[in-house]
Amino acid sequence: MANLQIKGIEDGIYKEIKDMAAAEHRSVSQQILFLVKNYLARKKHANEFKSPAQVLLELSGSWDDTRSADKIMSDIKSSRKNSKKLSRGF
Repeated sequence: MANLQIKGIEDGIYKEIKDMAAAEHRSVSQQILFLVKNYLARKKHANEFKSPAQVLLELSGSWDDTRSADKIMSDIKSSRKNSKKLSRGF
């Protein structure tokens, strides 16, 4: 089994870890090992799922249209209907 030494840890972080370890009846070393294992397990599990950004990118594909940009804009404009509902404002 390997040993690991952590140098240069900030006092505040060490105090937090020490307090967590005491609250959970573990040594600081046991708490660090617990936190690392927990992090790695969550990271592995999170990698099994796609991020919301990945899902969105997969949903939004490229636009396939043989019409020119001018023709597309013309078609969009011609399909619009004028409404007089708001002619006098809100």
